[in-house]
Amino acid sequence: MTDLSESSKLQPYKARHKIRFITAAALFDGHDASINIMRRILQSSGTEVIHLGHNRSVGEIVSAALQEDVQGIAITSYQGGHIEYFKYMIDLLRQNGGGNIKVFGGGGGVIVAQEVRELHEYGVARVYSPEDGAVLGLQGMINDLIQKSDFDPGGDAPSAVDLLPALRSDSFGGLARVITALENGLYDEKTRMSLREAAAGLTVPALGITGTGGAGKSSLADELVLRLRLDQQDRLRIAVLSIDPSRRRGGGALLGDRIRMNAIDHERIFMRSLATRDSGTEVSAALPDVISACKIAGFDLIIVETSGIGQGNAAIVPLVDISLYVMTPEFGAASQLEKIDMLDLADFVAINKYDRKGAEDALRDVRKQYQRNRGLFSTPADQLPVFGTQASRFNDDGITALYQALIGSLQTKGLKARSGRLPKVAVRASSHLRATVPPDRARYLAEIAQAVRAYHEHVAQQARSARERQSLRTAKELFQKDSRPTEHFDELIARKGAELTAGASKLLEQWPTTRSLYAADEYVVRIRDKEIRTRLVSESLSGSRIPKVALPKFDDEGEILRFLMKENVPGSFPFTAGVFAFKRENEDPTRMFAGEGDAFRTNRRFKKVSEGMPAKRLSTAFDSVTLYGCDPDRRPDIYGKIGNSGVSIATLDDMKVLYDGFDLCSPNTSVSMTINGPAPMILAMFFNAAIDQQVEKFRSENHRDPTEDELGKIREWTLSTVRGTVQADILKEDQGQNTCIFSTEFSLKVMGDIQEYFVHNNVRNFYSVSISGYHIAEAGANPISQLAFTLSNGFTFVEAYLARGMHIDDFSPNLSFFFSNGMDPDPRNPADHQPRMGVGEERKSESGLVHHRRVDRPGRGSGSEGIRRDQQPRWRARRDGNRLPAGQDPGREPAVRAAQARRLLSDHRSEHLPQSRRERSGAGYRTGALVGGGKAKPVEAPRGFPAAQPGAVPRVAGDVAAGGDRRRQCLRGADGRSPLLLVGSDQQCPV
Repeated sequence: MTDLSESSKLQPYKARHKIRFITAAALFDGHDASINIMRRILQSSGTEVIHLGHNRSVGEIVSAALQEDVQGIAITSYQGGHIEYFKYMIDLLRQNGGGNIKVFGGGGGVIVAQEVRELHEYGVARVYSPEDGAVLGLQGMINDLIQKSDFDPGGDAPSAVDLLPALRSDSFGGLARVITALENGLYDEKTRMSLREAAAGLTVPALGITGTGGAGKSSLADELVLRLRLDQQDRLRIAVLSIDPSRRRGGGALLGDRIRMNAIDHERIFMRSLATRDSGTEVSAALPDVISACKIAGFDLIIVETSGIGQGNAAIVPLVDISLYVMTPEFGAASQLEKIDMLDLADFVAINKYDRKGAEDALRDVRKQYQRNRGLFSTPADQLPVFGTQASRFNDDGITALYQALIGSLQTKGLKARSGRLPKVAVRASSHLRATVPPDRARYLAEIAQAVRAYHEHVAQQARSARERQSLRTAKELFQKDSRPTEHFDELIARKGAELTAGASKLLEQWPTTRSLYAADEYVVRIRDKEIRTRLVSESLSGSRIPKVALPKFDDEGEILRFLMKENVPGSFPFTAGVFAFKRENEDPTRMFAGEGDAFRTNRRFKKVSEGMPAKRLSTAFDSVTLYGCDPDRRPDIYGKIGNSGVSIATLDDMKVLYDGFDLCSPNTSVSMTINGPAPMILAMFFNAAIDQQVEKFRSENHRDPTEDELGKIREWTLSTVRGTVQADILKEDQGQNTCIFSTEFSLKVMGDIQEYFVHNNVRNFYSVSISGYHIAEAGANPISQLAFTLSNGFTFVEAYLARGMHIDDFSPNLSFFFSNGMDPDPRNPADHQPRMGVGEERKSESGLVHHRRVDRPGRGSGSEGIRRDQQPRWRARRDGNRLPAGQDPGREPAVRAAQARRLLSDHRSEHLPQSRRERSGAGYRTGALVGGGKAKPVEAPRGFPAAQPGAVPRVAGDVAAGGDRRRQCLRGADGRSPLLLVGSDQQCPV
């Protein structure tokens, strides 16, 4: 096993040059936490990281790399199509003058060795495999990546003589190299002065956007760029300069504003990220020269976004023509506004995140403060340039109002803008805001938790009263048998009985009947004059009778009541054992999971896996292109992912082919679709495919087309009959999987629309959402967090649907849950991660070596009692980690030795127990390869101990199998014991 502590002790590589990297996850690649881990280590190692996030195409990454003038690109690709993706990236870089940029990749084992070699030969600098991670560790891989990229990109920058012609050449690449040279101080003062003088004669307005960290400046800037593009029909050339702070320790920086900029993907828009680099302010020291370079490069507008500032820093104001200050409603007391310099200096103020509580009060207070600071007491407060905005909201009218005010001011500063296409808005703040959960229900999770805690307290009180009442009855009987007076018992029994609620009393009264019903061979229930019989007992192969529902054998009424009120039988409140009394019989629960290639291929696979099965429970996996709501395309970074890890579905005809030959309205057919972002479209395709299938069935049976009335009845019957599930859980996408194509707010609205459609059209057999905990677990949550997030998401859907006026009984049958029920240990108990060796409580026998075994075997206890006397010496030896001589070990039979020898696994100490670095460096040869018939791989011997000789393990294994003890010392570990371990056993091998 790799000693990961080795990598954690590696020091970051010290680069000779300032290194800039692009990090991103490949197009349609879904959830991937590793790219975030890598970019964090890159930052801590002193590099400046432009993080693009998930779902990035080759074109986006290459464009960003050229404009940012980076030395390297780091990509993770896990969903296939990596050959086409990486080769396409190399081609685009070479075609656009970026052949010097290093490309690095990783795939977690998806990219196999042969493909790694192919990519290396094509020009990819390095593709890291799991084996590389095992050898180098995380920091080691990052060091290798930085070292390979440690070169000066400024060598390609234009000379002082060629500087102005290069900027006027209308080349983004030339401008990017000039900005790099300016940042790195490669031009002398004379050259920079000539640059400023050339820019001084140009009328190019600059808009500065500044504000507190987390106020949403990047999102707001992106919305303004989008409106500029729409309003001016992409006529303007725009340069966006975004500044983020550098770390004081290490010098690294996260230049993460590009991840918010969705409107800049256009040939007339240039974006460059800058780091402050010890400037001492929220702007880069090179910013004035960079602005001058952008003016000379021929842009019509320059937008500068600074890093987050405090109350008294306004360094952007003298560098721009118009300044915009962005803040949030949470600024504290109104007196805090008097300390904000920008309210004195900013031309415009935006109170972003206007949907938050107190936003209207904040707008009023800021307007008043702006009015006092400027002495504008004659100007109405609602006419001041203070706006309420919500950048996260689609088509927010507050941002449109801010844009229209800004464009007018920018025109007075020289912006060559024409009359716009966007209609004028009359508001000055975001309107028509609708919270997913109404404000008066904002505490619903706390109310749920409070109700649950109160119920548990109530159960405890009721159980205590029931127990005390039973105790009093028992005491009364004992007193009566002993002819003692019992006149006061009835009063006490009645008092305790009065403490029980009617429901608790009824549960106790019905308990004998419940036990007798579940003790029978069949459970009989009558529903709507129909008798339903469920067999309660099955017989195992060994003849044991196994009950379908096993009730506790409590005699204590307190424990009986506690069980009934907190667990109960399946189908009864509180439904801990399930909402249904019994699993439906005569239906195979097996999901027939398929999805690869086109619809024809997956259809053939569905027919194969369901062949001979009475129930057709089809579970569909869609490819990543479909998951992101895109059409298949011949572009290489898309083409390579079509049909990988799922089926490609783009049209209604594809959907019909996918389920051709299956009666979608049959009671034995159920279809599950693993789709989220585009779930509404896929669901609509599925329903139309089912309806068209029934229409075709009508035509074939009646030899004519249905009438309009008949078509309506077919449609109504189909929707009420079709069975299945669509995943559609956008909240878990936002939290863990990242296949989001719409905003969360809009997606929740669409989910509500679908559920209303289900209610109005009596869609009762189809789940409109599968509230998923599985993906949250896959993203790294432990079982407790998984459950908490999943239930919280479910409650959010419930509250959102209730807020739309739907009744809980109408939509709750359409909700389903999907959990990852693994065997992960409780993360709060690290002892669960230790191997179980020895007997008794945890004890420490040597440095770093912990022995622990739960006392869970009857007759064993924590000592040697219950062990045969002739086995006690052997047991003590095992407990203490020693080995007995053959003469003192009566339990070692030749057959046992042979079986153990076939299952040997060496290097017990390094692979199964936490030890110091010295002890974990390995001992001798690994024998894991022996099980598979391969060759043993050498590892380093511990310091101070000789390494095992080649062939030692095979020889000793053969000797043990033959019953001999020769050369056993060849495998001794650092402590003089044999490091051999039984595969699948928690006990040290006695040999």
